[in-house]
Amino acid sequence: MKQNILIWLQAFRLRTLPLALSSTFLGSFLAYSKGYFRISVFFLAALTTLFLQILSNLANDYGDGLKGTDSGKRLGPERVTQSGRVSLQSMRTMIVCFVLLSLFAGSALIFTGLNHVPFKIILVYFMAGLSAIIAAIKYTVGKRPYGYVGLGDIFVFVYFGIVGVCGTFYLHTGYFDPWILLPASTIGMFSSSVLNINNLRDIKSDSESGKRTLVVRLGVKGAKVYHGILVSCAVLLSIAYTIVFYRSPVQLLFMITLPYLLLDVRNVIQNTVPVDLNIELKKMALTTFAFSLTFGLGLIL
Repeated sequence: MKQNILIWLQAFRLRTLPLALSSTFLGSFLAYSKGYFRISVFFLAALTTLFLQILSNLANDYGDGLKGTDSGKRLGPERVTQSGRVSLQSMRTMIVCFVLLSLFAGSALIFTGLNHVPFKIILVYFMAGLSAIIAAIKYTVGKRPYGYVGLGDIFVFVYFGIVGVCGTFYLHTGYFDPWILLPASTIGMFSSSVLNINNLRDIKSDSESGKRTLVVRLGVKGAKVYHGILVSCAVLLSIAYTIVFYRSPVQLLFMITLPYLLLDVRNVIQNTVPVDLNIELKKMALTTFAFSLTFGLGLIL
């Protein structure tokens, strides 16, 4: 029993959860800075985000395992489907469970956060929630998964950044602020940079298996330049938002993450041993979460 739990915890890939929560935290911090915050919205938004991220991880494990993309040549953590420790049927069952959990938590979030808005807004949120579930699955599952044609970065930017931050902000405040697109894009770009590191690490196995990620399309040199552009633009957008809404020096608290971001860019660009990118992958994910916390705290302290 204990062994089974450990296997499923590995499949859930818990280390990816802080990155997923970055958008929920930042959206909530931004709302608080405008005088709005509801603990029920924050809790349900975080729960929905966690369920969606785990769903995405399970679907990724299943899809790559089914297509044979994961193999002994893969440099990342071992996948439970490919290793045979979890059957395809068991994985399908667990995916269905997290689809239902995501639907339940997401519906509770919508009814809690949008109980005084026009029905068309509620409908938009339901459609966005359903699209998030579909996107979580279709990254590697299906006849033409978007992760296999180089579109993963776009979906990560949209859902981890724009939808995650702006959607959470609206649920707290009941209105949309165009300026929020700046920090939302920052989180989206940081999240895309995490995916870029992941795909740089796996470029050899992905290319051999026919998985045409953006990194495979750009090549190693192009992907490294792209990585530097992502991180640089993300930092510049956060600085721009801070300048526009500057009130006190404490808002620069997020700058403590800058050395780690610069170090990440340097290490990725100089990397010649793909397996070493596992460390940079973890660091960038945690730095993104740290940025979300420090940027948010700088707004409300």
